[in-house]
Amino acid sequence: MRSTAPLAIAAVAVLTAALTACSGPGAGEAPDPADSPLGKYMSALWGGDLSEKEQQERYEKENTQREELIAECMSEEGFEYIPVVQNGGIVFSGSEWNPEDREWVAQYGYGMVNFPGRDDPGPTEEWIDPNQDYVMSLSESEQQAYYETLSGPPIPDDQLNEDGSYEWNWETAGCYGYAQHEMEGANPATSDEFEPLMKAIEEFWTEMQESNAFDEIDAEWSECMADAGHAGYKTQSEAQMSFNDELNEYYENQTEWIEDDPELAEIGEREIELALVDLDCREKTGYRAAYARIQFALEEEFIADHRAELDALKAAAEQGR
Repeated sequence: MRSTAPLAIAAVAVLTAALTACSGPGAGEAPDPADSPLGKYMSALWGGDLSEKEQQERYEKENTQREELIAECMSEEGFEYIPVVQNGGIVFSGSEWNPEDREWVAQYGYGMVNFPGRDDPGPTEEWIDPNQDYVMSLSESEQQAYYETLSGPPIPDDQLNEDGSYEWNWETAGCYGYAQHEMEGANPATSDEFEPLMKAIEEFWTEMQESNAFDEIDAEWSECMADAGHAGYKTQSEAQMSFNDELNEYYENQTEWIEDDPELAEIGEREIELALVDLDCREKTGYRAAYARIQFALEEEFIADHRAELDALKAAAEQGR
């Protein structure tokens, strides 16, 4: 299910996460990402202003509420369902993600082919669905009905996109879709009251990215890249996205999994090479500091035009915790 709220908030999150303390000669320190004027409002919606402990508690509470809604829905449809409560299984810390640190970039590049935790084995204990015994006690046709009631019927081929994805609709996603819709309805960002504001935020993000406000710093960075033998990139994001596009093509053409594939390793090596040159040019031009100052100034203008709505949104989010 498409919604303007997640898009707008994700946009702000990506933008503010990209801003880290990094400066060129005489450029001064880049503003702290946490000081993003608009980001402070958005953080209140999803708990970004909470401590890790508070975020964990919030996640566990919401997960329990969602599972209880699913159980009620399944019961109404004639099935048993034990709420699946998995607490303690989410990590909120982003301390391992540091694309402005030279040592980190030398190891991971942009964090696309290789990234922190990529080779971690994951949970060692086997997780057992508490509903497994009940489901296995059903006939084959009853099992099919159970899963369609839980998650909705299979998606018809004519509704799939070329990449296999599809537009999720809670109304056809069974009890899980119902529960998710009920949970989202409790967030003011998805309410009808704040829909105009969330659309305005999304439009602000799009217009900012398409504006010429960053042309000067982008041009300085681009010239530096060309001098280092990497011409053709007009903006810093183009350099990073070039490997995102290349990886997408690699996986689309992959017919079977190849462990330690030399082709993937070669992409990773080129990614690191470009990311290091990119980092050099960001530091030489004071890119992050200049970008952040421009962004924050534009955000302040947006806030001045929507302060009452933003204050009401933040208050509603904090009250609903």
